[in-house]
Amino acid sequence: MKKLSILIPAYNEEKTITVILDKVKDVKLIHGIEKEIVIVNDASRDQTAQVIQNYITNNPGSNISFFSQPFNQGKGAAIHKAIEMATGDYLIVQDADLEYDPEEFNRLIEVVFKAQADVVYGSRFKGGDAHRILFFWHSIGNQILTFLSNALTNLNLSDMETCYKLIRADLAKALELKEKRFGFEPEVTAKLSRIPEVRIYEVGISYFGRTYAEGKKIGWRDGFRAIWCILKYNIWAK
Repeated sequence: MKKLSILIPAYNEEKTITVILDKVKDVKLIHGIEKEIVIVNDASRDQTAQVIQNYITNNPGSNISFFSQPFNQGKGAAIHKAIEMATGDYLIVQDADLEYDPEEFNRLIEVVFKAQADVVYGSRFKGGDAHRILFFWHSIGNQILTFLSNALTNLNLSDMETCYKLIRADLAKALELKEKRFGFEPEVTAKLSRIPEVRIYEVGISYFGRTYAEGKKIGWRDGFRAIWCILKYNIWAK
Protein backbone atom coordinates (compact mmCIF):
# COMPACT_ATOMS: atom_id res chain seq x y z
CA MET A 1 0.00 0.00 0.00
CA LYS A 2 1.43 3.36 -1.04
CA LYS A 3 -1.62 5.62 -0.67
CA LEU A 4 -4.79 5.54 1.45
CA SER A 5 -7.90 7.32 0.18
CA ILE A 6 -10.01 8.62 3.08
CA LEU A 7 -13.59 9.08 1.91
CA ILE A 8 -15.71 11.60 3.81
CA PRO A 9 -19.44 11.85 2.98
CA ALA A 10 -20.81 15.01 4.58
CA TYR A 11 -24.35 16.24 5.15
CA ASN A 12 -25.08 19.19 7.44
CA GLU A 13 -21.79 18.82 9.34
CA GLU A 14 -20.68 22.46 9.53
CA LYS A 15 -19.99 22.14 13.27
CA THR A 16 -17.67 19.13 13.09
CA ILE A 17 -16.22 18.92 9.57
CA THR A 18 -13.12 21.05 10.25
CA VAL A 19 -12.41 19.14 13.47
CA ILE A 20 -12.47 15.78 11.68
CA LEU A 21 -10.42 17.17 8.79
CA ASP A 22 -7.77 18.35 11.25
CA LYS A 23 -7.71 14.91 12.84
CA VAL A 24 -7.36 13.18 9.47
CA LYS A 25 -4.71 15.63 8.31
CA ASP A 26 -2.66 15.16 11.48
CA VAL A 27 -2.62 11.35 11.41
CA LYS A 28 0.80 9.89 10.61
CA LEU A 29 0.26 6.68 8.69
CA ILE A 30 2.65 3.79 9.21
CA HIS A 31 5.04 2.45 6.55
CA GLY A 32 5.29 5.88 4.91
CA ILE A 33 1.79 5.61 3.41
CA GLU A 34 0.47 8.78 1.78
CA LYS A 35 -3.03 10.13 2.34
CA GLU A 36 -5.60 11.64 0.06
CA ILE A 37 -8.86 13.03 1.41
CA VAL A 38 -11.96 12.79 -0.78
CA ILE A 39 -14.95 14.78 0.49
CA VAL A 40 -18.42 14.55 -1.05
CA ASN A 41 -20.96 17.06 0.22
CA ASP A 42 -24.45 15.59 -0.11
CA ALA A 43 -26.20 18.90 -0.87
CA SER A 44 -26.05 20.09 2.74
CA ARG A 45 -28.57 22.72 3.77
CA ASP A 46 -26.18 24.44 6.17
CA GLN A 47 -22.75 25.96 5.51
CA THR A 48 -20.90 22.64 5.19
CA ALA A 49 -19.81 23.28 1.59
CA GLN A 50 -18.47 26.77 2.32
CA VAL A 51 -16.66 25.58 5.45
CA ILE A 52 -14.96 22.85 3.40
CA GLN A 53 -13.97 25.28 0.65
CA ASN A 54 -12.47 27.62 3.25
CA TYR A 55 -10.58 24.73 4.82
CA ILE A 56 -9.09 23.68 1.48
CA THR A 57 -8.02 27.27 0.80
CA ASN A 58 -6.41 27.55 4.23
CA ASN A 59 -4.67 24.17 4.04
CA PRO A 60 -2.82 23.97 0.73
CA GLY A 61 -0.88 20.77 0.25
CA SER A 62 -3.36 18.65 2.22
CA ASN A 63 -4.29 16.65 -0.90
CA ILE A 64 -8.05 17.18 -0.62
CA SER A 65 -10.49 16.49 -3.45
CA PHE A 66 -13.98 17.95 -3.06
CA PHE A 67 -17.27 17.38 -4.86
CA SER A 68 -20.77 18.68 -4.10
CA GLN A 69 -23.75 16.59 -5.12
CA PRO A 70 -26.32 18.63 -7.11
CA PHE A 71 -29.09 17.37 -4.82
CA ASN A 72 -29.36 15.25 -1.68
CA GLN A 73 -29.07 11.56 -2.54
CA GLY A 74 -27.95 9.89 0.69
CA LYS A 75 -24.78 8.70 2.37
CA GLY A 76 -24.40 5.67 0.13
CA ALA A 77 -24.57 7.79 -3.03
CA ALA A 78 -21.93 10.14 -1.61
CA ILE A 79 -19.67 7.16 -0.91
CA HIS A 80 -20.20 5.84 -4.45
CA LYS A 81 -18.98 9.17 -5.83
CA ALA A 82 -16.02 9.23 -3.45
CA ILE A 83 -15.01 5.69 -4.49
CA GLU A 84 -15.12 6.82 -8.10
CA MET A 85 -12.85 9.79 -7.29
CA ALA A 86 -10.37 7.86 -5.12
CA THR A 87 -6.85 7.26 -6.47
CA GLY A 88 -5.32 5.33 -3.53
CA ASP A 89 -4.42 1.65 -3.24
CA TYR A 90 -6.87 1.18 -0.36
CA LEU A 91 -9.80 3.27 0.82
CA ILE A 92 -11.68 3.81 4.05
CA VAL A 93 -14.83 5.75 4.88
CA GLN A 94 -14.58 8.40 7.60
CA ASP A 95 -17.85 9.90 8.81
CA ALA A 96 -17.79 13.68 9.08
CA ASP A 97 -18.88 13.56 12.73
CA LEU A 98 -16.64 12.64 15.67
CA GLU A 99 -17.83 9.09 16.34
CA TYR A 100 -14.71 7.40 14.91
CA ASP A 101 -11.07 8.28 15.63
CA PRO A 102 -8.77 8.60 12.58
CA GLU A 103 -5.78 7.80 14.81
CA GLU A 104 -6.96 4.20 14.53
CA PHE A 105 -6.46 3.96 10.75
CA ASN A 106 -3.11 2.37 11.49
CA ARG A 107 -4.74 -0.51 13.38
CA LEU A 108 -6.50 -1.53 10.19
CA ILE A 109 -3.52 -0.80 7.94
CA GLU A 110 -1.23 -3.00 10.02
CA VAL A 111 -3.39 -6.03 9.18
CA VAL A 112 -2.76 -5.43 5.48
CA PHE A 113 0.98 -5.76 6.04
CA LYS A 114 0.79 -8.62 8.57
CA ALA A 115 -1.82 -10.75 6.82
CA GLN A 116 -2.07 -9.41 3.24
CA ALA A 117 -5.68 -8.49 3.99
CA ASP A 118 -7.90 -7.29 1.17
CA VAL A 119 -10.54 -5.93 3.57
CA VAL A 120 -10.33 -4.99 7.25
CA TYR A 121 -13.39 -4.13 9.35
CA GLY A 122 -12.98 -1.97 12.44
CA SER A 123 -15.29 -3.49 15.04
CA ARG A 124 -16.83 -1.35 17.76
CA PHE A 125 -17.66 -4.53 19.70
CA LYS A 126 -14.31 -6.30 19.68
CA GLY A 127 -11.56 -5.60 22.19
CA GLY A 128 -11.34 -3.27 25.18
CA ASP A 129 -11.33 0.15 23.57
CA ALA A 130 -13.32 3.15 24.78
CA HIS A 131 -17.01 3.27 23.89
CA ARG A 132 -19.54 5.93 24.75
CA ILE A 133 -22.54 4.30 26.41
CA LEU A 134 -25.70 5.06 24.43
CA PHE A 135 -28.86 3.49 22.96
CA PHE A 136 -29.46 -0.08 24.15
CA TRP A 137 -31.88 -0.81 21.31
CA HIS A 138 -29.39 0.43 18.71
CA SER A 139 -26.86 -2.10 19.97
CA ILE A 140 -29.44 -4.90 19.89
CA GLY A 141 -30.46 -3.87 16.36
CA ASN A 142 -26.84 -3.89 15.26
CA GLN A 143 -26.34 -7.38 16.66
CA ILE A 144 -29.44 -8.63 14.84
CA LEU A 145 -28.32 -7.09 11.54
CA THR A 146 -24.80 -8.49 11.91
CA PHE A 147 -26.15 -11.96 12.80
CA LEU A 148 -28.50 -12.02 9.81
CA SER A 149 -25.76 -10.76 7.49
CA ASN A 150 -23.31 -13.36 8.80
CA ALA A 151 -25.83 -16.17 8.36
CA LEU A 152 -26.21 -15.33 4.67
CA THR A 153 -22.61 -14.37 3.85
CA ASN A 154 -21.02 -17.14 5.95
CA LEU A 155 -18.76 -14.57 7.61
CA ASN A 156 -18.27 -14.23 11.38
CA LEU A 157 -18.06 -10.46 11.74
CA SER A 158 -18.92 -8.83 15.06
CA ASP A 159 -19.87 -5.44 13.53
CA MET A 160 -21.16 -5.47 9.96
CA GLU A 161 -22.53 -1.93 10.29
CA THR A 162 -19.23 -0.28 11.20
CA CYS A 163 -18.18 2.79 9.25
CA TYR A 164 -14.52 1.71 9.26
CA LYS A 165 -14.07 -0.72 6.39
CA LEU A 166 -10.59 -0.63 4.85
CA ILE A 167 -10.97 -2.03 1.32
CA ARG A 168 -8.53 -2.60 -1.50
CA ALA A 169 -9.46 0.12 -3.97
CA ASP A 170 -9.56 -2.06 -7.07
CA LEU A 171 -12.03 -4.38 -5.34
CA ALA A 172 -14.25 -1.49 -4.22
CA LYS A 173 -14.27 0.07 -7.68
CA ALA A 174 -15.27 -3.24 -9.27
CA LEU A 175 -18.38 -3.59 -7.11
CA GLU A 176 -21.64 -2.45 -8.69
CA LEU A 177 -23.05 -0.66 -5.65
CA LYS A 178 -26.68 0.43 -5.74
CA GLU A 179 -27.76 1.55 -2.26
CA LYS A 180 -27.87 5.32 -1.93
CA ARG A 181 -28.59 5.62 1.76
CA PHE A 182 -27.67 3.55 4.84
CA GLY A 183 -28.11 0.27 2.96
CA PHE A 184 -24.51 0.71 1.81
CA GLU A 185 -23.11 -1.35 4.71
CA PRO A 186 -25.03 -4.61 4.19
CA GLU A 187 -24.73 -4.31 0.40
CA VAL A 188 -20.97 -3.83 0.35
CA THR A 189 -20.54 -6.65 2.89
CA ALA A 190 -22.63 -9.04 0.81
CA LYS A 191 -20.75 -8.21 -2.38
CA LEU A 192 -17.29 -8.34 -0.78
CA SER A 193 -18.08 -11.76 0.70
CA ARG A 194 -18.64 -13.20 -2.80
CA ILE A 195 -15.24 -12.17 -4.18
CA PRO A 196 -13.26 -15.39 -4.75
CA GLU A 197 -10.56 -15.95 -2.12
CA VAL A 198 -11.04 -12.48 -0.61
CA ARG A 199 -9.17 -12.05 2.69
CA ILE A 200 -11.40 -10.26 5.22
CA TYR A 201 -10.15 -9.42 8.72
CA GLU A 202 -11.51 -7.54 11.74
CA VAL A 203 -9.83 -5.50 14.49
CA GLY A 204 -11.23 -3.70 17.53
CA ILE A 205 -11.65 0.08 17.50
CA SER A 206 -13.04 2.71 19.88
CA TYR A 207 -16.38 4.43 19.33
CA PHE A 208 -17.58 7.84 20.50
CA GLY A 209 -21.24 7.77 19.51
CA ARG A 210 -23.36 10.88 19.46
CA THR A 211 -27.00 11.51 20.37
CA TYR A 212 -29.73 12.69 18.02
CA ALA A 213 -29.44 16.14 19.58
CA GLU A 214 -25.77 16.09 18.59
CA GLY A 215 -26.62 15.22 14.99
CA LYS A 216 -27.01 11.43 14.76
CA LYS A 217 -29.05 10.66 11.63
CA ILE A 218 -29.69 6.91 11.45
CA GLY A 219 -33.06 5.70 12.79
CA TRP A 220 -35.31 2.66 13.06
CA ARG A 221 -36.48 2.98 9.45
CA ASP A 222 -32.87 2.55 8.35
CA GLY A 223 -32.73 -0.67 10.38
CA PHE A 224 -35.66 -2.13 8.46
CA ARG A 225 -34.05 -1.01 5.20
CA ALA A 226 -30.85 -2.76 6.27
CA ILE A 227 -32.77 -6.03 6.78
CA TRP A 228 -34.28 -5.64 3.32
CA CYS A 229 -30.79 -5.04 1.85
CA ILE A 230 -29.31 -8.05 3.62
CA LEU A 231 -32.00 -10.27 2.09
CA LYS A 232 -31.88 -8.55 -1.29
CA TYR A 233 -28.14 -8.67 -1.88
CA ASN A 234 -27.55 -12.09 -0.35
CA ILE A 235 -30.57 -13.93 -1.83
CA TRP A 236 -32.60 -12.15 -4.47
CA ALA A 237 -29.93 -10.10 -6.23
CA LYS A 238 -27.01 -12.52 -6.10
